Amino acid sequence: MEEVKGFLIKLLLFLVIMFTLFGVIFGLAQAPNDDMFPRISAGDLMLYYRLPSAWHNEDVLVYIKEGQLYVGRIVARSGDTVEITDQGALKVNGSTVQENRIYFKTLPYDSEVSYPLTVGTDQFFVLSDMREGGKDSRWFGCISKEEVKGKVISILRRNDL
Repeated sequence: MEEVKGFLIKLLLFLVIMFTLFGVIFGLAQAPNDDMFPRISAGDLMLYYRLPSAWHNEDVLVYIKEGQLYVGRIVARSGDTVEITDQGALKVNGSTVQENRIYFKTLPYDSEVSYPLTVGTDQFFVLSDMREGGKDSRWFGCISKEEVKGKVISILRRNDL
């Protein structure tokens, strides 16, 4: 009887620790599409951190917009001014951003978003790495911190599993 009681206590402790780790501190999500291709492909499993204290350009976020899960890279933060030109240039605070690992032109979408756009307090302007057709801030505007589920810290590739 003592062994069963000990086992149940350890099981309960394990469950509390797992809930704390993956319900409060970390999260898991499957990449919904190829918007972040080639670094993140549809079906890849992403581990994200829910409690970041600092946000930086180039951070990859998991966020909810229009009731759907999206993944995007921060290109501008609160107070920054963003412009996307018809020639495919991304400008932040008047300077053209050189993105060495982006292989597609950053063209504006025919949407409600107009440029130049100043990012509001506690907001981010995010872009997908697949700039041709990926849904991001060019489509629905800035992302608020409340919509962010977390910052991606690791990826488990699902290809060929």
